[in-house]
Amino acid sequence: MASVQTGLGGADPAFAGQVPPAGANAGPEEDLEPGDKRLSRGRIVLRRFLRNKTAVVGLIGYGILVLIALIGPLVSPWGYQEIDQEAFLQPPGGDHPLGTTQAGRDLLALTIEGLRKSMLISIGVALIQTFVAACVGAFAAYFGGWLERLSLWVIDLLLVVPSFLIIAIIMVGTGGGSGSVLVLILLLSAFGWMLSARVVRSMTMSVKNLEYVTAARYMGVRAPTIIFRHVIPNISSLLIIDATLAVAAAVLGETSLSFFGFGVQSPETSLGTILSEGQRNVASYPWIFQSPAIVLVVMILCVNFIGDGLRDALDPSSKSGGHA
Repeated sequence: MASVQTGLGGADPAFAGQVPPAGANAGPEEDLEPGDKRLSRGRIVLRRFLRNKTAVVGLIGYGILVLIALIGPLVSPWGYQEIDQEAFLQPPGGDHPLGTTQAGRDLLALTIEGLRKSMLISIGVALIQTFVAACVGAFAAYFGGWLERLSLWVIDLLLVVPSFLIIAIIMVGTGGGSGSVLVLILLLSAFGWMLSARVVRSMTMSVKNLEYVTAARYMGVRAPTIIFRHVIPNISSLLIIDATLAVAAAVLGETSLSFFGFGVQSPETSLGTILSEGQRNVASYPWIFQSPAIVLVVMILCVNFIGDGLRDALDPSSKSGGHA
């Protein structure tokens, strides 16, 4: 009788393997805290990016510049083409917080418009040249043969072509107007994708023989579908970083061309055209040069900070972003 009581009390080892009664909290997964669940790749990348303080500062700074470019013309009392007949080369203060130019135009309105135009050009160039680099590099590596040889020949040819001189000659022939901005975007994109295409080709060479790509090929999936659905998404980390850094390169390219008078043409304006106008009188009227120069430096720094943060967050071998 005593042995029976011991078993009913649950202290006997013979009962240790029995299934607990219904309603009991069995299994470790039900006790998991929300933070213990497995994170998706997107959340891991986001956490690594947000842990990089420099990248967060760059993202906030660039967001502020975007906001200024969008709402600046709505709150500015002056238009960038308006002329104040009573304020030529006026220093900062009064009705013109950043001063005026030699032609009497408000420098604040000019800087906002130049920022917006430079951002539009840089983002457009980055998107186009990243898309071209991804397509050329991926198709060349996937198909190989004569297509790869032709692609590499075109890349090598464009790398040695004096792109600055060609863009300058074409831009002079386009004249002014809004069409010059579109032409400049297309020209900067046409001469900026080659190095990225080489990197994409190298990465595609290591991806195209993976099992899921081979399986899709034997299932009869068309080659363009495999490239856009399986190959390019697998190297998207590189493309995101490349597009981010291409924004900074496009800003510098557009500013350099506009500074020498070959970029954005009058009556349009950009940061480069304002810098070109201000450098002639930088010693006597420094405010004309300082405002666009500060905006340009801040924008490039923010873009580079974002690019470095994305590189560390997307690269699993990098220790800069810390652990997820």
